[in-house]
Amino acid sequence: MKLLRKTSIILRVSNAVTIRPMHSGDIDSAMQLSTAEGWNQTRDDWKFFIENSVNICVVAEINKKIIGTTTAINYSGEVAWISMVLVNKAYRGMGVSKLLLQNILEKTKHCKSIKLDATFAGQQVYKNMGFIDEYTIARLTCASVQSLPFYDDTLIQSIQLSHIEEIVAFDQKVFGANRAQLIQYIIKKHPAKSWMIKRNNLLAGFMLGRDGNKYHHIGPLMSLQFSDAKLLILKALKQLRHKPAVIDILNDKEDLINWLSSIGFIKQRQFVRMYKNENSNPGIVENQYLICGPEFG
Repeated sequence: MKLLRKTSIILRVSNAVTIRPMHSGDIDSAMQLSTAEGWNQTRDDWKFFIENSVNICVVAEINKKIIGTTTAINYSGEVAWISMVLVNKAYRGMGVSKLLLQNILEKTKHCKSIKLDATFAGQQVYKNMGFIDEYTIARLTCASVQSLPFYDDTLIQSIQLSHIEEIVAFDQKVFGANRAQLIQYIIKKHPAKSWMIKRNNLLAGFMLGRDGNKYHHIGPLMSLQFSDAKLLILKALKQLRHKPAVIDILNDKEDLINWLSSIGFIKQRQFVRMYKNENSNPGIVENQYLICGPEFG
């Protein structure tokens, strides 16, 4: 009887749910959902998702109350990046997230590659939808950045608007898809957290950062060599003395993880990068150090 009762509740809720496009007037409700989960997104991040017409953003409603969200960033028609799969706690286990994901997958089925960063808890759900594991990412946090070792930052340059085209091209090669809209958004919004290193007048690495709801987020960071990646992180941390910081780092970067742990970062959780359809845009994983966060890739 209990199983039948639960099934009937799920059916009633599913029938009552409306899935519709998200618009700017939904940002307050979306922020309530992400903040309730302790996520790091800001109102500006939600605006980035919603206001770009090539992205797909949907909400689930019951009686005109928003109870869930899902977004898909269109990276230049090469990759659809799914994120912000959120459901109000009171409506979980009732098939709402499945409805949202089915809606977004139907709208992105034309894409050669669909990607996301799943929590370990969500990994099996996505596997059941046809997603395949690619690699794992560790989230490291520091409640208050303290003293840092001395380093020589003479090679590090501030990224200017005139460098965006060069940064986008470098990122496309290493990440595997053109993320011009994302790169422009972060650099223009947070110019003081955007750095690069050139060697022989050629771009050898770059790092961006942004403010968050809970932490200052460091990343993405793409670099041709470990020493430059470490220098760029030190530059970012120097700005964040006594402030909270979060870093999402590929698990194969063990030396960097060990170093970050030695200066006060703690492993909080892990993500699994997954893809559906083809993995036609794998990028160059050895040159990827920090991702931009699971919401952006």
